[in-house]
Amino acid sequence: MRPLAAIGNVNVDLILGPAEPWPKPGTEIIVDHDELRVGGCAGNNALAWESLGVDYVIAANVGNDQFGAWLKEAFGDRSRDWPVEAAGTTLSVGITHPDGERTFFTTRGHLPLLSFQEVRTMLDGNRLRGGYALLSGSFLTDALSLAYDALFDWADAHEIAVALDTGWPLEGWTEANRLKTLAWLKRCHCALFNEVETTTLTGQSDPAEAARSLKSEMPADAIVVVKRGPNGALAIDRNGAAFSFPAPSVQVVDTIGAGDVFNAGFLAALAADMPLIDCLKTGVTIASQAISTLPRRYGKPLSAFIEESRR
Repeated sequence: MRPLAAIGNVNVDLILGPAEPWPKPGTEIIVDHDELRVGGCAGNNALAWESLGVDYVIAANVGNDQFGAWLKEAFGDRSRDWPVEAAGTTLSVGITHPDGERTFFTTRGHLPLLSFQEVRTMLDGNRLRGGYALLSGSFLTDALSLAYDALFDWADAHEIAVALDTGWPLEGWTEANRLKTLAWLKRCHCALFNEVETTTLTGQSDPAEAARSLKSEMPADAIVVVKRGPNGALAIDRNGAAFSFPAPSVQVVDTIGAGDVFNAGFLAALAADMPLIDCLKTGVTIASQAISTLPRRYGKPLSAFIEESRR
């Protein structure tokens, strides 16, 4: 099993809902569900890795308040070296809707202060050599994203393949954000974007063609994955071959973090050197389980997926 690392945004999610229609200003409504949980792309990814039973390290930061202490406690010894910033912890309030969609209200908080120097002190490059590092939350971790070139140089020096999932930009996919992301992808060995992001980045309406267009911007051995929600996921491998895996039909409860959970399953399977189609299957299966259960569950451990792959 190759080493795994998560780098990026860990914050607090407060989930409330479902809410429909949207309430009028000055009114109050009662909802059926609330949940306070670890959130952020890197946080969701790490929780899924925990459930899969795989080893990993995580580089993140927290604010200097009770939420920050709560997040560090949730990750135990893995958060021992996380810096505590002179800021409140980022809080994201997610309002769910009956159709499974959601609306977020998020504070800036501690996330913009995470720096490359902090990340480098949290990760042992030699122990991660030959592994994968998932870089996420690019448009929320301002200081770190400004130093991405240094981070990519560090990863290259330690033969660590970077997988990128930027998340949706706060200002949307402006031309500046699009060009910035394409420049980052030139240094990455795996792209993990959803269908809308992939087609928006490339201007291609067909997801498979959009994936090929992204791959043309990346190193020759790169893998491009397109997460397609109820349609499963597709991937273009290092040699340009296309693979896809459908999603099962499930009763959606909560889609928050579904893409992050997929990332965790896909990369864990990739780190176990499973065939690409089985990597897609692992990601789709655990994401489908996560969005259809309350409290959230992720299904069987990675070892079960590995055993199935060998049959």
